[in-house]
Amino acid sequence: MARGLNKVLLIGNLGKDAETRFTPSGVSVTNFSLATARSVKDGQTGEWRDETDWHDIVLWRGENVSQYLTKGTQVFIEGRLQTRSWEDQNGQKKYRTEVVCDGPSGLQLLGGRSGGGGGDFEQRPSPARRSSGPGGGGGFGGGGGGGRRDDSDMGVGDDDVPF
Repeated sequence: MARGLNKVLLIGNLGKDAETRFTPSGVSVTNFSLATARSVKDGQTGEWRDETDWHDIVLWRGENVSQYLTKGTQVFIEGRLQTRSWEDQNGQKKYRTEVVCDGPSGLQLLGGRSGGGGGDFEQRPSPARRSSGPGGGGGFGGGGGGGRRDDSDMGVGDDDVPF
């Protein structure tokens, strides 16, 4: 039976500075929002316009690179999709789909607005190391459905797009 493929490759700009925290066992988790742009042709006018998509990024064990992840920095991300779910205060089921990088090898600074560097953090791990994660993202839930994310809970709007 085929296992499937869950791989995401993104190039975009950070919408705000990354935030790093630590699990009780001392493993760092860095979160940030990444903006990517795409061109869409208007069906009625035939004109092209840019649209921005926002992606929630979770970087495990990235404490050494988090200081470089500031608003406007352009990065390349290689990770996997993970959807977690929870119930809010009103008992409504909420979903969040994130791109998870299981270490700094899934991130490369490309430059962009903040200047950034080249491939200082670009390390290609062996396939065995790449596939292993911190319990498959254990403490953050997993599985579940999908859905369109409400950008208002990220605190970032189209006016804040860093490019």
